[in-house]
Amino acid sequence: MTGARLAAEEFLSDLGESVPPATPEHWDDILLVVTELAANAVQYAPGPFVLRMRRTFDGVHVTLRDTNSTPPAPRSFDPRTGGGGIGWHLVHALCDQVSVVTDERGKDVHVFLPW
Repeated sequence: MTGARLAAEEFLSDLGESVPPATPEHWDDILLVVTELAANAVQYAPGPFVLRMRRTFDGVHVTLRDTNSTPPAPRSFDPRTGGGGIGWHLVHALCDQVSVVTDERGKDVHVFLPW
């Protein structure tokens, strides 16, 4: 999980040298989404995950591939009890587009965020 966040920070740093983000929040949102996706992969997938990031014409496309073919689903979140449930909601709230592609070996979660 830490490796994914560090890789994302390096990608954004390199990108920011040539194309700065429209607002500082875009940087933070991308890091939060990468952290949430990686945390879900660590918690729910039995094997390693792969993070890919690329610049699009209007933002950043993040793909996280893991070894669990079950698509993510929102869970109820109750801040009084803890236990998670907010990550997938955050991903949907912060991203312009979210899609999941499954196959017999796992899934790719694709998210697009503004830059």
